[in-house]
Amino acid sequence: MEHHHTPAFFVRGPSHFARLVFFAALSLTLMATDARLHYLTEVRQGFIALLHPLEVLADMPSNLYLGARDYLVSHDTLLKDNRQLTQQSLQQNVQLQRFQSLEAENENLRNLLKAKQSLTQPAQLAEIVHMGRDPFTHKVTVNLGSRENIVAGQAVVDAAGVIGQVTRVYPFSSEVTLITDKDLAIPIQVERNGLRAIAFGHGRDNTIDLPYLPANVDIRKGDKLVTSGIDGVYPLGLAVAYVTQIEHTQDSPFAHIVCAPVAGIESHRQILLLGMPKPDASIEEARANSAKTAADKHPTPVPHHASH
Repeated sequence: MEHHHTPAFFVRGPSHFARLVFFAALSLTLMATDARLHYLTEVRQGFIALLHPLEVLADMPSNLYLGARDYLVSHDTLLKDNRQLTQQSLQQNVQLQRFQSLEAENENLRNLLKAKQSLTQPAQLAEIVHMGRDPFTHKVTVNLGSRENIVAGQAVVDAAGVIGQVTRVYPFSSEVTLITDKDLAIPIQVERNGLRAIAFGHGRDNTIDLPYLPANVDIRKGDKLVTSGIDGVYPLGLAVAYVTQIEHTQDSPFAHIVCAPVAGIESHRQILLLGMPKPDASIEEARANSAKTAADKHPTPVPHHASH
């Protein structure tokens, strides 16, 4: 009877120590060979290339998390920055608009100062606080009144020319009727030839009319109209308007002359209120002398009382 041995479940190979020695020697050999001859560089690069997809897959969850976090943080930061920059831009635009308005206002004040220095009559700087909404009434309200010794009849000008005249005075404000109002008339003369006339506001638009002038009147388009000074309110030579249109019709003996004002209140709020002109001393002296001479020639008779 033949004896049979049960086969081992695990086939035993070399011992663990032998394996350790073998792989250690192989590693040292490969390291020495690679260090001196660089034979394994290409092999190592090949292994790295093969393992790169695995590295990408292994890092993908972490990269996705970091990318999402950076996106959310960047998105929130960009939104905040965008809101802040938008607010700053709006504030700067408002400040720029105010700066431009202040610059224009300063330029107007400088021009008014120059105009005030060139005037012989005293002038007060006023500011427009209200403009009428009636399209057929051209009036404004200024911030000077009777407390500042403003009286009705004072001429109102800006750096360019005549604006109008004070028509009503209140304690803290005054009403100014513009030269384009249909109820205001101003004596003018043509600067080119000295022709005198009376200018009236059109009332329906910002124009001035020269009515009741004959058709053959010596007025040309582009002529400059200035104050004649004969009314004792407006100083002589202030700019009023330019002639823009001249029409002649066969059924009317008068010319239809339309003028555009030189000054205006659309661009600036500061204006000058001219004081009432003082009577000339020589004129007053002449009047006094004339009255004295008349009194000398015609003495007042002394009444005689009857005695009882």
